Amino acid sequence: MEYRLTDFLPTTKKEMELRGWEEVDIILFSGDAYVDHPSFGAAVIGRTLEAAGYRVAIVPQPDWHGDYRDFKKLGRPRLFFGIAPGCMDSMVNKYTANRRLRSEDAYSPDGRHDLRPEYPTIVYSKILRQLFPDVPVVLGGIEASLRRLTHYDYWQDRLRPCILCDADADLIIYGMGEKPIVELANRLAAGERIGEIHDIPQTVYLMRNVAATESDIVLHSHEECLSNKRAQAENFRHIEEQSNMMHARRLIQPLTSNPSPQTSYVIVNPPYPPMTTQEIDASYDLPYTRVPHIKYKDKRIPAYEMIKFSVNIHRGCFGGCAFCTISAHQGKFISCRSKESIIGEVKKVMQMDGFKGYLSDLGGPSANMYGMHGNNLNICEKCRRPSCIHPQICPNLNTDHSRLLEVYHAVDGLPGIKKSFIGSGVRYDLLLHKSKDEASNKAATEYTRELICRHVSGRLKVAPEHTSDHVLRLMRKPSFQQFYEFKRIFDRINSEEGLRQQIIPYFISSHPGCTEADMADLATITRKMGYKLEQVQDFTPTPMTVATEMFYTGYDPYTLEPVFTAHSQAEKLAQRQYFFWYKEQNEHGNNRAKPRREEPKEEKRGRRRRRK
Repeated sequence: MEYRLTDFLPTTKKEMELRGWEEVDIILFSGDAYVDHPSFGAAVIGRTLEAAGYRVAIVPQPDWHGDYRDFKKLGRPRLFFGIAPGCMDSMVNKYTANRRLRSEDAYSPDGRHDLRPEYPTIVYSKILRQLFPDVPVVLGGIEASLRRLTHYDYWQDRLRPCILCDADADLIIYGMGEKPIVELANRLAAGERIGEIHDIPQTVYLMRNVAATESDIVLHSHEECLSNKRAQAENFRHIEEQSNMMHARRLIQPLTSNPSPQTSYVIVNPPYPPMTTQEIDASYDLPYTRVPHIKYKDKRIPAYEMIKFSVNIHRGCFGGCAFCTISAHQGKFISCRSKESIIGEVKKVMQMDGFKGYLSDLGGPSANMYGMHGNNLNICEKCRRPSCIHPQICPNLNTDHSRLLEVYHAVDGLPGIKKSFIGSGVRYDLLLHKSKDEASNKAATEYTRELICRHVSGRLKVAPEHTSDHVLRLMRKPSFQQFYEFKRIFDRINSEEGLRQQIIPYFISSHPGCTEADMADLATITRKMGYKLEQVQDFTPTPMTVATEMFYTGYDPYTLEPVFTAHSQAEKLAQRQYFFWYKEQNEHGNNRAKPRREEPKEEKRGRRRRRK
């Protein structure tokens, strides 16, 4: 299908002129390539503002060197600049857990690494403030959202304050930003000054002389957290709980320990309620082209190639995994699209060039949480738990898979759909759960069989993450015994249906609480099960996860008990190598992988000379 420049949000002065625009209301600066698709945050925010009646332009991956011409080329917006640093945290996107450069930048054309700076939120905002000192600058996206309060930065190996202290900006919109960004635009358009707008939910700002009320939570100051790791751990419990409550409280964090008229405070307003089905449908039904901008013709954008024939069916995740940032950004309450909206998007995918009848994913943050919620919402309104399924599945949670099965059947019934795969993670503990509702139990059994028989491309990926129960408890994951049980079901159904599919488990090394002995047990257990592990990763501390707080502070924020964590590169490498017991260099007489230290060649030569 051929697209015109006017089918996209304008990215240049020429494209503005094609629309007959002399100026725009809002200019978004994105750290990612511009892909006009509902899986890419800058496109979602741009299309949302456009639907609200605003003229919006987007500058993808501006050159931050030299004369800053990319920052000046569209001129001054009428209302504000918005910064969307990228769909992934810029440092996670660039570096591995060992702080090595990744093979490619998944959100850049041809995977290039040189098209975005480290911490683009800070770099872009400082340039814009220098060039346009009187224009408001608003931060959004993962990078700013997860750095909205004092946080540990793994790449700098230090505690950092709210990113507003480093970025020369006025406001953060955290989480999924459609509602707050439109309200902010409306208020600025009505003539209000951004420095006076302090009551929009889901926003963060700096302020002096704050009078806390009884309903506010005053956190330990940033200065105190620098000198007392336990204070940082205590703060995080409040931060996580309030991020996942229906009726959250305002958070206030002083930057210094001794308040004075000059003291600045970070104010985090409670989030908006979860989007309704009608609201989330409206967001996905905006006029996306679903393809990269024309400027990227003949270039490969790796992240887009992964998702272009996929459809996201809900937002939110109530798993609360200790190492995951989804609930910190999207919240734990599930917002579902209607079946009609999902079918409408599938039909658009079917019309795309290159589509051959196979949907790569029909899922969400966790594929099988669609349609799930509390039976008694009064209980949910008072709940403080960050996870609805850990340490056990909440008895108030409706775990019925029936609505999800209806979506699968409707999609698979479309002429032209040969198969819809489930590429997102599946929570097998929800499938194994036995509730008091027999209809739910029956639907879980039906879903399990249908998943295995009709939605797997030969390999089903699941994430037990570890084999040790005490590590899994800190991860907020179910016992490994549940993986054994699910694998037995998987193997039985494969045998009954004459299928030859594999189940591929994901595992993590060096997670807080994990020792070398735990990794040795993991190697032994998975070896006995016949696995040569492929889907493995070393734990990467990312801002605003409970695992990162354990890594940095050495405490469990909920119990304040000490937690061991592998910190050095040598410790982390030692744990990681247990995954690869089957490689010749890791084989030893005890049948357990044991890392072997490789000496630099210079040291070996030196020893040889000394012997001579």
